[in-house]
Amino acid sequence: MKAIVQDRYGSADVLALREVDDPVVTDNGVLVRIRAAAVNAADWHIMRGDPYLARASIGLRRPKARIRGRDFAGQVEAVGKAVTRFQPGDEVYGELGDGNGSFAEYTVVAEDLVERKPANLTFEQAAALPLAGITALMGLRDVGQVKPGQRVLINGASGGVGLFAVQLGKAFGAEVTGVCSAKNADLVRSVGADQVIDYAQDDFTRNGTRYDLVFDLVGNRSLTELRRALTPAGTLVLSGGGVSNGGSLLGPIGLIAKGSLLSWFVRQRLIALVTKPSQERLATLRELAESGQLTPVIDRTYPLREAAEAIRYLELEHARAKVIVTM
Repeated sequence: MKAIVQDRYGSADVLALREVDDPVVTDNGVLVRIRAAAVNAADWHIMRGDPYLARASIGLRRPKARIRGRDFAGQVEAVGKAVTRFQPGDEVYGELGDGNGSFAEYTVVAEDLVERKPANLTFEQAAALPLAGITALMGLRDVGQVKPGQRVLINGASGGVGLFAVQLGKAFGAEVTGVCSAKNADLVRSVGADQVIDYAQDDFTRNGTRYDLVFDLVGNRSLTELRRALTPAGTLVLSGGGVSNGGSLLGPIGLIAKGSLLSWFVRQRLIALVTKPSQERLATLRELAESGQLTPVIDRTYPLREAAEAIRYLELEHARAKVIVTM
């Protein structure tokens, strides 16, 4: 099969389209013919081996997982003998978790990391959902514990996670404010934001408004500033996944570490979000999509042979919404 392979760390120039062996179906595995895959910040951080300390787990000299990509949507080709929920021909979507490899024609994924594709979405739209959608769902529902009527602020509202977070905040009954650039304000309003703040014109940490939940997807503000935007018993959820324009994860990781330490000494809840794919979360996203409460927004699509350009665009050009690779 054809796949985007990486044998050393570096820029998008290290990625190449090659012929590799077809994946082998395991007993609890599902063989999926991939129709579309999403590009995430995690892909280019692994591509570059950033931060350097992460190489202890992802590979010291080169990535252990040679094929990039995590999110996918496609059709089931075969299933292992222990699989009960799927059969060949089913349209599915999911996230590969620690085992990267969706920038390819086929992948094998554990049954519990696959879910039926939302019936009303295209393969491209479904591929946009898993990692970004689960991050937004966990940030608001699982750790943020958002309630109807609460005020929620999303810092980084026009990114892949941010646009899902705005929609989920509204689905959960919150009043949602999105922070983004002026050029993206209409997009953020179009997915349901009640208010939009242009970060170049208004500092949300100093305008006097207090929020029950602040979901920070950028990592460009200090803990002092972010806490200033919270109510006395408010919740701050920190996720560094939105780093772009060639920046390192070290800054957001430092912010998350400080927040985790400080959370022991203050009344406000300061939570570092650690995402984890699961069938339950994928099923929840499917239900929200099929009910019309969650609609993926796609910025650009690229064919598989141009996956390096797709990652380069996400890394350097402040992509709005999701970037998709098609097979």
